Amino acid sequence: MNKNPNLMDWQQEFIATNLLVIGYNAWVGYLSGDRGAIIGSTNAPAVGVTGESFRTYFVPRSRLAPFLNAWLAVPDTVIMNHHHITNHILQAVDGYNPETDVVLLLESFNQVTFFYLKNIPITPPQCYAHACKNWEEFQPAICAVPQSMEP
Repeated sequence: MNKNPNLMDWQQEFIATNLLVIGYNAWVGYLSGDRGAIIGSTNAPAVGVTGESFRTYFVPRSRLAPFLNAWLAVPDTVIMNHHHITNHILQAVDGYNPETDVVLLLESFNQVTFFYLKNIPITPPQCYAHACKNWEEFQPAICAVPQSMEP
């Protein structure tokens, strides 16, 4: 993990600011039937009426290993200071508590940082409940298959 305080400051602030979206997506993904990881990217933010939003994806455990192998093999993508991080991420996903924790991979420019968010102040189920209750205000920028494309 990079010990650069400026890098860690913005990442911690980013997570704190977007914790509802992160937790909401983690819980929706888990409810789909599988543990997994949240992939967030600040590389292509969307600017709207409510400000800047970022892309968030839930990658289920069953697809995580091939996803990580392909994503982290791209020459321009660097995961910070760890050679065997894929196995570490998979172990974290296998062991995390979906009701209190989130596994997050945050992409910014050409770097990816792994976060294991444990005992977060608002749990993924609470994030989900809050988002559903306040949907008109919340409007998370989630990436999901449109219903017209579902079988």
